[in-house]
Amino acid sequence: MFETIKNAWKVADLRKKILYTIFVILIFRIGSAIVVPFISADVLSQMFANVTAGGTIFSYLDMMSGGGLSQATIFSLSITPYINASIIIQLLTIGIPALERIAKQPDGQKKLATITRYTTVGISLLMSFAYYMGLRNGVNGQSALTDTGIFPAIIIMLSFTAGSTFLMWLGEQVNEKGIGNGISIILFAGIVSRGPALIGTLISTAGTNGSTWWIPALLVLGMLAMVVFIVIMTGGERRIPVQYAKRVVGRKMYGGQASHIPIKVNMTGVLPIIFAQSLISLPATIALAFPNPDAGTFWAGFLDLFSYRSWFYAVLYFLLIIFFNYFYTTFQFNPVEIGNNIKKNGGFIPGIRPGKPTSDFITKVLSKITMLGALFLAVIALAPILIGYTGLSVQIGGTSLLILVGVAIETYKQIESQLLMRHYKGFLD
Repeated sequence: MFETIKNAWKVADLRKKILYTIFVILIFRIGSAIVVPFISADVLSQMFANVTAGGTIFSYLDMMSGGGLSQATIFSLSITPYINASIIIQLLTIGIPALERIAKQPDGQKKLATITRYTTVGISLLMSFAYYMGLRNGVNGQSALTDTGIFPAIIIMLSFTAGSTFLMWLGEQVNEKGIGNGISIILFAGIVSRGPALIGTLISTAGTNGSTWWIPALLVLGMLAMVVFIVIMTGGERRIPVQYAKRVVGRKMYGGQASHIPIKVNMTGVLPIIFAQSLISLPATIALAFPNPDAGTFWAGFLDLFSYRSWFYAVLYFLLIIFFNYFYTTFQFNPVEIGNNIKKNGGFIPGIRPGKPTSDFITKVLSKITMLGALFLAVIALAPILIGYTGLSVQIGGTSLLILVGVAIETYKQIESQLLMRHYKGFLD
């Protein structure tokens, strides 16, 4: 890996791309330190101590923004609105004929990208309003705002919206002028920025006398084991062999070669976790806009069910990840279409008849692989929750590690492909 980076640095074009990406990350970290006005830092820190324990969507956003949300910076919403907008438009393109027709046009992807940008602004405004309402209610009736007038409300919401929109633009610039996927790079930088806080937590957990040194050591070993597990599962795939029959066209013979259909174990990436996290956090997040219910009431018990520490939360989270993994896979992989394409090109799966039997076989294999991938994502997402039942606090969860490993592998492969195009030797040794 280090040899690959060294070789990439020798190429002037790649060096410019890497430096540009580093510059964008620097801008992101500077913006993550600029605090929005009219907000009390003391009340905000107390509020987020309760929010993180409650398992609302704000705790998830705080992780994505590298702690920016808990500090109320201009990049508090991070790139999450753009991710949600992209997923929504992608799913609607399949379900709405008008968007499907646009996607099939020569410049359809540009039009869909424009629609995604406008959707991002709308989602940013809604999330900014929800965050503002949570700040206004504060903790125990004490508002986290220094001024609750209309003008401060507009400034706060527009600051959050502008920050999220600017990050969307930065991500697109990285795609054009930098290296790697811009959105993924920004997420990567936000999560990595929490590294010093994690190290500080591990040191404080060990204690001054070192009597509990085994606790942080066990957590570190667990994270390393999880990284290895993620790398193995991310690269894992089932290859269905396909044989193409020989055919003569004119004086030339075509076909006769063997190929395969790769079905990745983790085909959907982290998207099912994002869907499940957003949906299961809605009750606790909506509750932020209202006064806290009295203990012993129906609504207090209802919110306790959706607490991060409840078993109901863990079980429902598990089931939602399984459901969304199957749901999103159906849009990405169409066994009927693949079976028809194999038949049209004169191919067949050894031992399986062309046509419907081929589609049924691919569907059966896909179902098994999808279940394995769903269980993998569920284990990764639930690991910090299960560890939390023991009383230990985990600053970087399985979702963060999944994003970190995925982005690192994707960026590394892109650097390798760039070097391969320039006929660089030695980087695959």
